[in-house]
Amino acid sequence: MSNVTSLSWLKENLGDPDIVIADCRFQLGEPKKGYSEYKEGHIPGAVYFDLEKELSAPISTHGGRHPLPEPEQMAALFSRKGIDHSKQVIIYDDQGGAMASRLWWMLKYTGHNKAAILEEGFSAWKKKDHPVTTEIPEAEITQYIPELNSGMLVTAEDVKESIQNNDVLIIDSRAEQRYTGETEPIDPVAGHIPGAVNEDWQNRIDKNGKWKPAKEQAKELSKYNTDNKNVIVYCGSGVTACANVLAMEETGIKPKLYAGSWSDWITYKDAPVETGHKS
Repeated sequence: MSNVTSLSWLKENLGDPDIVIADCRFQLGEPKKGYSEYKEGHIPGAVYFDLEKELSAPISTHGGRHPLPEPEQMAALFSRKGIDHSKQVIIYDDQGGAMASRLWWMLKYTGHNKAAILEEGFSAWKKKDHPVTTEIPEAEITQYIPELNSGMLVTAEDVKESIQNNDVLIIDSRAEQRYTGETEPIDPVAGHIPGAVNEDWQNRIDKNGKWKPAKEQAKELSKYNTDNKNVIVYCGSGVTACANVLAMEETGIKPKLYAGSWSDWITYKDAPVETGHKS
C-alpha cells in the first residue's frame, strides 16, 4: 500500500484485525475540540491520538511548540494503542491530512513501514454515509519495538550548518505570508530560515481538502527532486511539514524533518532570520 489510501478501501476493510485505525483530529488553538468530536462520532474501531498530549512532548526551552517525543515515549504510546510492526495503520483527521501526517512520520521514524493516511478527512467519510460510531474501543496492548530511522531527522545545529551548504535545500512549509514575515499570528518572531524556499503544505490538498493524486504531487514537487541535494523540511512547529514530507516520499524524494521547526529556531539567540522572498 502507498502512503495514501482511499475512503472506499477502508470501508471495504473495516473490522480487519490486522488494521489499526487512528483518529488524529485536532484543532490548533482549541486543544479539546478534536477529542470532543471523536467522542461525538468516529470511524468504527478508531483509536484517538491527541496532538499535544500524545504526539508531542511537553514544551521546554527548546524544541518548539510541539516537541517530538523521545523514541521510547513513541513506542509506549503505540503499544498502548494496539500498534505493532505487523499492523497496517490507517490514519485520518479533518485538517487536510496535516495531523495524520505527523503520526505517519512518527511511525516511519520508528521503523513502521505499514502506515497510510486517508486521502479525505472524517467529514468526507460521514458525507458518504459510511459507518460512524460513538463506541470507544479498547485497544489490545502490544509491544512496539522502535527501529529508528535516524536519518529522517535533523536538529537546529544541523540546519545552521546547512545554511551555507549548496548541497542542501531547505523548504519552509508555512503559508507564504508567514514565510516572508508579512504576518506571524503564532510565534514571537516573523520570517524564515535564511536560504529557505517556500512550499506551503496546503498545496498538497485540493480546494475540497482532498489529498491530490500522486502524479499531480510529483509534477508540483519535481523541482525539489534533485539528486545532488539533501532536502530539509520545516514549518511552524514540525507538524504540517510532515504533510510535505509524506508527499515528497511518495514522489521519490527523501527529505529530512527539522522537527523543532521555526518555533524552535527562534529560541536560539544566534540563529539568523530572513524576511521577504528568496532572492
